[in-house]
Amino acid sequence: MNVKPFGGYRYAAINGGDVSAVVAPPYDQIDDQTQDTLLTMSPHNVVRVTLPRDERDADRYQAAHRVLDTWLAEGVWAADDRAAIYPYQQTYTIDGKTITRSAFIALGEVSEYARGVVLPHERTHTGPKKDRMQLLEATGADTGLLFMLVSDPDRAILRATAPTGAPIAEARDLKGERHRLWRITDAAAIATIRALMAPKSVIIADGHHRYETAVAYAKNHPGAADKLMAFCALEAPGLTILPNHRLVHHVPGFSLDKLASAARAWFEVAPFGGDPTTLKPTSRTIGVVAGGKAMVFRLRDDAARTIVWPARTSRAWRELSVSVLHEGLLKPLLGITDEKLDARTHVDYTADRAEAVRSARDGRCQAAFLIAATTSAELSAVVDGGELMPQKSTHFYPKMLDGLVWHRLPGVGKDGL
Repeated sequence: MNVKPFGGYRYAAINGGDVSAVVAPPYDQIDDQTQDTLLTMSPHNVVRVTLPRDERDADRYQAAHRVLDTWLAEGVWAADDRAAIYPYQQTYTIDGKTITRSAFIALGEVSEYARGVVLPHERTHTGPKKDRMQLLEATGADTGLLFMLVSDPDRAILRATAPTGAPIAEARDLKGERHRLWRITDAAAIATIRALMAPKSVIIADGHHRYETAVAYAKNHPGAADKLMAFCALEAPGLTILPNHRLVHHVPGFSLDKLASAARAWFEVAPFGGDPTTLKPTSRTIGVVAGGKAMVFRLRDDAARTIVWPARTSRAWRELSVSVLHEGLLKPLLGITDEKLDARTHVDYTADRAEAVRSARDGRCQAAFLIAATTSAELSAVVDGGELMPQKSTHFYPKMLDGLVWHRLPGVGKDGL
């Protein structure tokens, strides 16, 4: 992976202070309520560019362009005077434990997946890529930070990008997690980082649609072959992957009892009498909540060999919890095909188990399917085998923030080296 330093744009009103009011989660994590919250936090919140709102849909992208131009003219956001690589740390709490995840932000060269430098792990869809392309064409602003994983077993990259001194910016996200940013401008240090990264391939954790948009953009814009990326070591502490539980709706004639009866061909099915939010699924165990009922479905060993799996899928792929759910329950028994999953007509997603259970209890969905998280080892095994996981197989936590630092594309503003 060819990485480069760049003179990043940062919020100019505060240097080294709290920029919580102007940052935002990735665009695909923002619902209407979250967008309302971000818009009220500051007139300079980056969501006005990353997810513009306009009653006339065709004007959304031009509205973002006008906002950005105004900010730059007024000096609200300004580019650093020296090209840099930016160490980035996220300190967060999960299951009562406080964890720090370290990464670094740089420009990464984009290329087709066939080259094997950048590897995807999930399928993508046309709609989001069209949206991101229109925004990129209108604004020339690379604000969406991709989350990339790189193998670093001896921690050489982690050591080379370790931050020193006080951060240049810090923020709390909407969940209260802490984000801090530093800057490395020393030429020798940057050269070391680039040399360590040069032989590496990377896996996209979050940002498949934005990455593929960048590849398409580069084909039509010579010189725009780099994308804003945050690189995190695959083996380092803090790589927390949560499951995306499935909220099923609009299935004609659905009942949990009928599903349980049909599923016994492959699964052992038993009632769950406790609080479903305490249920801990495994790769072969799925919890299902519908109204006041909860059941546990466990795939039998013999059934794992008789399910009609998609052709040319590996054992590693078939042992994913999400694969067992899709191929053992949703598709054959509820008729929720890949096409319906793509269209989002029958399934919504949440990484919050308690929220999933509440949705099922309150009748906001017909059933919540609780699954186990994909592990980093499972992710590596599937990607290394050249396969793609089902959509929404992973939820990396916490999300990278947009607005800590961003990049302008060549020919538009100040660029990196």
